[in-house]
Amino acid sequence: MYRYDEFDERFVRERVAQFRSQVERRINGSLSEDEFKPLRLKNGLYLQLHAYMLRIAVPYGTLNARQLRQLAHIADTYDKGYGHFTTRQNLQFHWPKLKDVPDILDLLADVEMHCIQTSGNCIRNVTADQFAGVAADEVEDPRPTGELIRQWSSLHPEFGWLPRKFKIAVTGAEHDRAAIKTHDIGLKIKRHPETGEIGYEIVVGGGLGRTPMIGKLIREFLPKGELLAYLEAVMRVYNLEGRRDNKFKARVKILVHETGEEEFRRRVEAEYAKLDGPTVNAPEEEVARIAAYFAPPAYDDLPEDSAALAAARTSDPGLERFVARNGFAHRQPGYIALTVSLKAIGEVPGDMSADQMRAFADIAERYSFGELRVTHGQNLVLPHVRKDDVPAVYAALKAERLHTANAGLVTDIIACPGLDYCALATAKSIPIAQDIAKTFADEARQLEIGHLPIKISGCINACGHHHVGAIGILGLEKAGKENYQITVGGDATENAALGERLGPGIDAAEVPGAIEAIVTTYLGERQDGEAFIETVRRAGLEPFKASFTAYVAGRENLRKDAA
Repeated sequence: MYRYDEFDERFVRERVAQFRSQVERRINGSLSEDEFKPLRLKNGLYLQLHAYMLRIAVPYGTLNARQLRQLAHIADTYDKGYGHFTTRQNLQFHWPKLKDVPDILDLLADVEMHCIQTSGNCIRNVTADQFAGVAADEVEDPRPTGELIRQWSSLHPEFGWLPRKFKIAVTGAEHDRAAIKTHDIGLKIKRHPETGEIGYEIVVGGGLGRTPMIGKLIREFLPKGELLAYLEAVMRVYNLEGRRDNKFKARVKILVHETGEEEFRRRVEAEYAKLDGPTVNAPEEEVARIAAYFAPPAYDDLPEDSAALAAARTSDPGLERFVARNGFAHRQPGYIALTVSLKAIGEVPGDMSADQMRAFADIAERYSFGELRVTHGQNLVLPHVRKDDVPAVYAALKAERLHTANAGLVTDIIACPGLDYCALATAKSIPIAQDIAKTFADEARQLEIGHLPIKISGCINACGHHHVGAIGILGLEKAGKENYQITVGGDATENAALGERLGPGIDAAEVPGAIEAIVTTYLGERQDGEAFIETVRRAGLEPFKASFTAYVAGRENLRKDAA
């Protein structure tokens, strides 16, 4: 993984010192909250419902064991003993005191981490495929691209005060595990179909929130060496023409929509033609320097199959379920990548205790070259595990209650912090996720249902990505009560789609039953082992609307009878 050079170290330390001064002035009253707000946001510090929240960047989702141990130390020393992993592969602390934040930032700098541009109207943390560098379907590891963009975008003098926040995701694989079509810019590394040259497919104008949209393809192929100039062109068009009069219409997706796909593409290409590429694009030697940090680790020369693992899977049903569900094929013979679910039944999705962080750091150090990944699904990944070591890894995870075998299943639920923490939220998300997980806790039932991504947001801002959940749940406030809308048919992959509402909103207590009714309909409708999303696309929404409507009507009749 990337390591700071002298410039990186100085850059981060100077930023910490600057923010320390700003915090001191806020505490002594020299800065008002209105004056302090844009300064704290550029350093990842939010003022939430009960306390400050600090968002820590995890560039392209890659962490090492030393960094995770430092996060555990911060959680114990300055928070309430846990951290929360987010859908942008970041980590959040929800209870830091303002006076302690500069000390936290210094501790982060000690392990080459920071909170710069994890909020505010700027280019945010770049996200990537959690299996970058190990996936067999990968053209090229996307993390060097992510690091190049991080360096280019950090304190960019032209793009520090954009009309609105700006998010970039990159994948190097045919199967999109980075949700690039739901981002302001999505990059897919690909080979030119005729020359074999490596370059980028560029999608612009995706995004969820109040006005969800799927990104538009504006460049089918861009040569690899021209990336920064093309990004600069996109950003210039957006920065100049994006709306600043209405924050709800300020994202680039609105500009693309109102301008029109073809006209937006024309403006970007015109700006791109005017730029002096060599002065903007990174020199080849700099690209090579960055890429060298992402060289594969020193793998052992192993056979593809492991007799030890095969025997252990036969004798231990729990291990068998874990490998079958959470294992991911590795491009290196004899190795496997393992998803580690932060979705044990009844737990808060994405939360990890400090003790678990320390234990997991030890596991990563011993069994995965000290490396781990954060997924945009609020889980973790051990990317480089010898198959022979999987039984020992499973035992170590089990001791920390990190062995849940539910990756991609109905209980592997994405949920934002919601009204338990967030000042913007209009409804709770965490209890809804916990109740659904308990409803489907039976492992055999989960396997029968199969792949079914459920995603929950506690407000219209869609931090839980509910629009692209196969089943999406949006919590709102209605007549002083929490009210939940259910959508079906969303997809965050290369076949990206927005879900459609099944009907009127329902009370919190009715949500698990509604999901049960939808799942029962799916099991009755599916053909030939179809996944949930495949059945929705073939059968349409009507069967699901009918079962949802019948469930809501039945609940209403029960209420009338009880009255």
